[in-house]
Amino acid sequence: MLPGINPRQMRQAMKRMGIQQEDLEVKEIVMKLEDKELIFRNPQVAKVNMMGQETYQIVGEAEERTLEEEISEKDIKTVMEQAKVSKKEAEKVLKETKGDIAEAILKLQ
Repeated sequence: MLPGINPRQMRQAMKRMGIQQEDLEVKEIVMKLEDKELIFRNPQVAKVNMMGQETYQIVGEAEERTLEEEISEKDIKTVMEQAKVSKKEAEKVLKETKGDIAEAILKLQ
């Protein structure tokens, strides 16, 4: 946290101020932005509750993935089979729905 401060004393001070912190064991976090996703693998995540307001702190390396990378052949095949459409149609609607398989199938039916 802060250099030179005993972690135990820091936790006690936070408790006196009504701040509770819980470390979470998280395998992966995916943040969906307008044009890409940020993927954090094995991040350090802390849930902080301060006077009823919950916030999450994430520490880790982010990996970027664009929308085109997100749409896998498996997703395309699923949409093709469920909506009974061509590969081209399935890809087009998956791009429009930003990779949302269920929404793509519903749009095609």
